Amino acid sequence: MITTDTIIVGSGFAGMGMAMKMREAGRTDFIIIEKADDVGGTWRDNTYPGAECDVQSHMYSFSYELNPEWSREYSAQPEIHAYMRSVADKHRLDDVIHYETEMTGATWDEHTLRWTVTTSKETYECRVLVSGIGGLHIPNIPELPGAETFDGPRFHSARWDHDVDLTGKRVAVVGTGASAIQFIPQIVGDVAQLDVYQRSAPWVVPKLNHDITGRKARLLTKVPGGTRAYRNALYWMNEATQLGFTGPAQGITKLVENKVADYIRKTVDDPAVAEKLIPDYRLGCKRVLKTDNYVPVYNRDNVELVTDGIREVTPTGIVTMEGDFRETDVIIYGTGFHVTDAFEWVHVTGKGGRDLSKTFDEHGIETYLGISVTHFPNFFLMLGPNTALGHNSVVFMIEQQTKWVLAMLDEMDERGAEAVEPTAQAQREFNDQLQEKVEKGVWSQGGCTSWYLDSQGKNRTIWPGFTFRYWWRTRKVESDHFAWQKAA
Repeated sequence: MITTDTIIVGSGFAGMGMAMKMREAGRTDFIIIEKADDVGGTWRDNTYPGAECDVQSHMYSFSYELNPEWSREYSAQPEIHAYMRSVADKHRLDDVIHYETEMTGATWDEHTLRWTVTTSKETYECRVLVSGIGGLHIPNIPELPGAETFDGPRFHSARWDHDVDLTGKRVAVVGTGASAIQFIPQIVGDVAQLDVYQRSAPWVVPKLNHDITGRKARLLTKVPGGTRAYRNALYWMNEATQLGFTGPAQGITKLVENKVADYIRKTVDDPAVAEKLIPDYRLGCKRVLKTDNYVPVYNRDNVELVTDGIREVTPTGIVTMEGDFRETDVIIYGTGFHVTDAFEWVHVTGKGGRDLSKTFDEHGIETYLGISVTHFPNFFLMLGPNTALGHNSVVFMIEQQTKWVLAMLDEMDERGAEAVEPTAQAQREFNDQLQEKVEKGVWSQGGCTSWYLDSQGKNRTIWPGFTFRYWWRTRKVESDHFAWQKAA
């Protein structure tokens, strides 16, 4: 058994950020366990054609590791992964990462006040367990009748099979989420036929992506403080869009909806197809997607939008709900990830033998600040429930959570406490306030069903407001909101 004070699970932005700040704070007794053979998390795993971020590169990066050399406003997956690799190298994170070590379970011992963590390789013991696994790592593959009988390749966008040559193939894309709208324009020129199976249309807005060159590049690379100033401007520009989801600017959102609908109608030649591409719910109810090249693909002769739904898959194709058979060589799922139910894959057992996933099933996914959970001492979630964003960079949220966890560890040291958890009352009050705000937002009132919502129809994903409000809530530890326990 390997013993350490703190175990961080995952080496994406959350795990890397936690490790760097722990080391900076003088806390060196920690390790990272990582299921893969490199850092990067979702930016290591998602290698599908056209994969890129929909938050500006200068905002989607660590505030204390600015990169003046980003090549594009919204960088592609290889550049983001290279950035993360370079940061890991600079901070010598490989020294503390146990690669190809997947966590299989974690159990809290109420007598020793320690976590026992089982993995695919070793068993570990630690005082503090930090989950940095995020919410975008378990592909959501729909259960289509007959899919297992399909003779051709089928794969999820997050597990792209680069050995499959799509040239001249009849390809079915199931889903029109964030990944699909990126890879569809990249493969459409190679395939013989592309059938896009859409359950509900996404709201798409112009991305206006571009290379960073000329005066802008010189500002960022040559002017002292230029990169920092640009990042700050991006932060406040992104924050302003939140007004359209919960604030008084929701009327402006309607104007944006009208402009997007007009753009689709003017761009797509077939009026019937254009109408199918216009959502029937409010902008922001689902994730708003940014793209410059998705809508025009529906003018191509080899592309067909299918909205009938899928009845079954046969060895050679797909049958729609209307009974139409469409020959298919390859099926690609662009159906996103398990998000609100992702904890079913996290086998964490807290006080009294409580299973984390069953606790969430019974009471809904509830935490304190999206970080800590009643009955699960010394267990901290990075990007936990209701801390994802639809308008700004989650790296900002990660940095606030990192600071809060470190403040909590300092408070534990000062009190001589070996274990800490939020009180049931504090957690209840936090979630009551949170859901009151969420239920007034477009995610709940916008007339859609999305991956933001759990099986009970509650938004357990998005932070319902400005990110600076989250900064305010996490700027210090409210000690009276916690139960502190000293060693016996």
